[in-house]
Amino acid sequence: QVTLVESGGGLVQPGGSLKLSCTSSIALGYYAIGWFRQAPGKEREGVACISSSGGETFYGDSVKGRFTISRHNAKNMVYLQMNGLKPEDTAVYYCAKDCTTVDGIPTDFSLWGQGTQVTVSS
Repeated sequence: QVTLVESGGGLVQPGGSLKLSCTSSIALGYYAIGWFRQAPGKEREGVACISSSGGETFYGDSVKGRFTISRHNAKNMVYLQMNGLKPEDTAVYYCAKDCTTVDGIPTDFSLWGQGTQVTVSS
């Protein structure tokens, strides 16, 4: 059974930083991997996507310039560095396989983990 496991969430003050990590029971290096988030009462929002080689990255408009997605295929890890966090970034963040984009915006994913909570509050 394919599983993805996220870690690194927590409570952070506005303007702070967090780094999320994702690993899996499968070799992530074969797939484009992304992150999406979902806040209570809101639709799922694609946050970031990285190609299998790491050569291409894509971001949602609300996080461009603040978040950075990266991967280390030898360690079977994908990361999301989040800087300049805002209260509106509060959500459960999911690592997901097979991310696809529309006009450069991450939009769809085939499989995801249980998520990790990120709360931005003073």
